Order: sequence, then C-alpha cells, then structure tokens
Amino acid sequence: MTDFKNATELLMLCIDENLKISEVMMRREIEAGETTREISSSRMHRAWEIMRQSALGPIETPVRSIGGLIGGEARKLTRYQKEHQGICGGVVSKGITYAMAVLETNASMGLIVAAPTAGSAGIVPGVMLAMQEEYGFSDEQIVEALFNAGAIGYIAMRNATVAGAVGGCQAEVGVASAMAASAAVELLGGTPQQCMDAASTVLTNMLGLVCDPVHGLVEYPCQNRNAAGVANALIAAEMTMAGITQLIPLDEMMDTMYVVGKRMPPELRETALGGCAVAPSACACCCNL
Repeated sequence: MTDFKNATELLMLCIDENLKISEVMMRREIEAGETTREISSSRMHRAWEIMRQSALGPIETPVRSIGGLIGGEARKLTRYQKEHQGICGGVVSKGITYAMAVLETNASMGLIVAAPTAGSAGIVPGVMLAMQEEYGFSDEQIVEALFNAGAIGYIAMRNATVAGAVGGCQAEVGVASAMAASAAVELLGGTPQQCMDAASTVLTNMLGLVCDPVHGLVEYPCQNRNAAGVANALIAAEMTMAGITQLIPLDEMMDTMYVVGKRMPPELRETALGGCAVAPSACACCCNL
C-alpha cells in the first residue's frame, strides 16, 4: 500500500518510485478510500472551486464577520493595489488579499475549505490563486499541488497537531503555510526534498506563534496572520528554489513544533486568556460587541 507515517517515509517513496509528492498522496488517497483516481481528483477539484469562491467573494461583495471584528479588508487591499504599485510585488500582494478574503468568508459563516483548519483556511488558497494568476498554472496543475499540500497536512496531523488549542497558532497558520510552501515548490518544478525543505523552513520561522483570538473568535488577529502566513510560505519557497537547504528535516521540525506547543501555557492556546486577547484595546472592543 502507498502509505507513509512521516516525511522520511514519504520522501523514500518519492525517490524509490521517482514520483512527485502529489502523486504519492493521490495514490494513498485512492488506496485508503478504496476509490478511483477520477473520483479523488473530482473531490479535489471541488475543494479548489470552494477555495476560489471563498477568496473572490468578499472582494466583489465585502461581508462583515459575525463578531464584527473584520470585514472589507480584502476589498481595501484590492483597491490599494489597483491605485498604487504594491510594495510586496504581484504574487505576495495578491496572496495576502485572497488569504484575508477567505477569513472574511469563514467569519461570516460562508463555505470554506479548512486547510488544515478554519482559522488558517486562507493561506493555501491565497498562495495557489496568486501563483495561478501570476504564472498561468492550469486548474489541473493547481489541483495536483493541492495533493502535495494535503500530504504535508497529513504528516502534521499524524505526528504533531494542527489545533491551536493544542499547539498554538504555529500549529494552524504554521502548518498551513508549510503546506502552501511545499505545494508552491512542486508547482515551480522543485524536487520532493525541496518541498520538504520549504515546509521545514516555514515551521522554523513560525515556531512559537501563539493562539490568542480576541473575544475567542476566529477573526482577529487570525486574519492578519493568514496574510503573514502567505508571505512566509512564499519566502520559504523562493529560498528553497534558490538552492538554500534546511538544516533540520521536516520530521524533526514537526516534533519540535509539537513540543513547543505543548509547553505553551493554556492562556496562549486558543483560550482568549492571554496575548492579543487581553490587550486593553481588545478587551474594550469586546465589551462593545
């Protein structure tokens, strides 16, 4: 059976059979779900369409979140980028806009793809949509890359955590950014090893990020961190494609991230009892909700 417990086993499968990460993950999904390639691909195409709509909707029609903390940010970014030369460049500027838009969709009870969680749902679609627009990748190529991203998420869920309540925001935004970085590297023609290097780089750079939602809502600072996650993913992808390797393998970074998360005090793990959630301005805002 084409299965793997960790990044090391995934890499060996890729090397032994000369396959991309996306193909190994596709085969695993087919075998584990006792399904066909056509059905598995169709499901991922559906996920991609949901991602696209959740990113584009708020730009066309801004929506206010249920908690009232966010809404309209993606439209503001789009307008600014049209009227000025964005300081981040095309891919990053578009990526952060789409990521923030997805969080608006999520916070207003719209349909999103948790990749890997609702609180980090903007990063993978943000990176993928921006790269498609800037580089002309087809939907089929993007869908393949999503299987790559899924493999990194699968490894995290199997060996560490993607829950903010367990590992902090490093486990949500961090893993989502690692997924996006790996997928981006495969899209750009990188090797499986380079994909894993990019994912490890992201986790290294985002290690220790706490989960401190204001008023306990997946709105603020979650939306801003999705934008930052896009930038982190693209930074890691570009570094890796330039030939910069990662000292710490992905499996070790997953273990490290998990240990760091477990050592965080409860106040910094999605309880809204610490961090940004207890800043005076945040508390004052919550009193008015």
